[in-house]
Amino acid sequence: MTRILRRAALAALVGVLAWLPAAGAGAIDIKQVTTPLGINAWLVEDKSAPMVALSFSFAGGTASDPAGQSGVTNLMATLLTDGAGPLDAQAFRRRQEDAAASMGFGASLDRLSGTLRVLSANRDEGFELLRLALAMPRFDPDMVEQRRAQTIAQLNQAAQRPRSVAGRTLMETLFAGHPYAADPEGTRDDLKTLTPALLKRRAATLLVRSGLIVSAVGDIGEAELARQLDRAFGDLAVGAVLPLPPEWTPPTRSRTIVVERPVPQSTVLMALPGIARDDPDWYAAVVMNHVLGGGGQQSRLFNEVRGKRGLAYGVSSGLRPYKRAALLVISTASANERVAEAIRIIRANLVRLREAGVTEQELADAKTYLRGALALSLDSSGSVAGLMQSLQVDGLSPDHLVRREALIDAVKLDNVRRMARRLLRDEVMTTVVVGNPVGVVSEPKE
Repeated sequence: MTRILRRAALAALVGVLAWLPAAGAGAIDIKQVTTPLGINAWLVEDKSAPMVALSFSFAGGTASDPAGQSGVTNLMATLLTDGAGPLDAQAFRRRQEDAAASMGFGASLDRLSGTLRVLSANRDEGFELLRLALAMPRFDPDMVEQRRAQTIAQLNQAAQRPRSVAGRTLMETLFAGHPYAADPEGTRDDLKTLTPALLKRRAATLLVRSGLIVSAVGDIGEAELARQLDRAFGDLAVGAVLPLPPEWTPPTRSRTIVVERPVPQSTVLMALPGIARDDPDWYAAVVMNHVLGGGGQQSRLFNEVRGKRGLAYGVSSGLRPYKRAALLVISTASANERVAEAIRIIRANLVRLREAGVTEQELADAKTYLRGALALSLDSSGSVAGLMQSLQVDGLSPDHLVRREALIDAVKLDNVRRMARRLLRDEVMTTVVVGNPVGVVSEPKE
């Protein structure tokens, strides 16, 4: 199965690349499909390879886990391919292999997502297996115990990794009292209480057609896609979309948290309130972040922290928009004896960018990179389906890929300077350091 899918994926890659040179990602022709049952989907039809890639998601993620059942959404998602309908886990895997199909599910804070890849000749079987996984998951007790044990083992391992500890500490600190603070994988105590009945109840709550978003790429026409989608999702209840979590209240002061660990270098995460994806100044923030730390070795932070001083192997920044919150997060790791200096240099560069903005050359270089980077990331039919999925989740229109280049080009120096003043406010920065840092101490919570 793996060899067959790889050959088909390689052929699909050739087809995807054929779309891009003339007009970048904007050259992708997205069709909107509505099925007889009212399921809406986006389709990029591509006959260059005999395969179909599907990306879909349901409203409601781990942030909506019921009280006392943290981890239920994540565990439920991992079990959807561990047996369905008349097929136990082994039989379900065998049917996937026979059909040269690949299917997977996962959960984020806001949504439960899934993917399907299948050869065109086997798409009836692939979509039938998807129907079984969604409408008739088994949650057999032996598989529940196996996946539960694996999840608890992953939690135990994460508790030993400085970067994982930093990430969890950051979320727990920033979102204290908010659903986003909970670990998506749950807690050991809650996981131990999850039964097959609770998992089935969670599946029935989340796997509904309301809030469903679907994207498809490959060797399939509009009418056939509509038929297959109604087949795969038609047995699900229409249901109701779960309410979003409450709005997040950003911090109003800076804070530093040190988590002691006997390791030779300290892991650092520094977070600021960010910008929503639907904010009119989104692309000004994207350009600003690229110059700051999102542009790899060309970014200011990399040049100042790694290039000039050798304080870290790497340093980067990134925008994290959620449905009810947004962050700008800077990450690095440095020797315990030098981590205080690395933090000081990062803070100084935030001040510099906030006060002076970016240069004409930095703006031009950022625009050039950002215009071309999206096309380079579309290296498979699955990545194109995933891109369309993200556009739908963000509430953007199919022509956004055409307009994106103009939106980037429209960013001016003043836009970036205004965004830097808005976001790079170190007086509200939350800093988490995991290690044995010299010269860095926790600031007590008020």
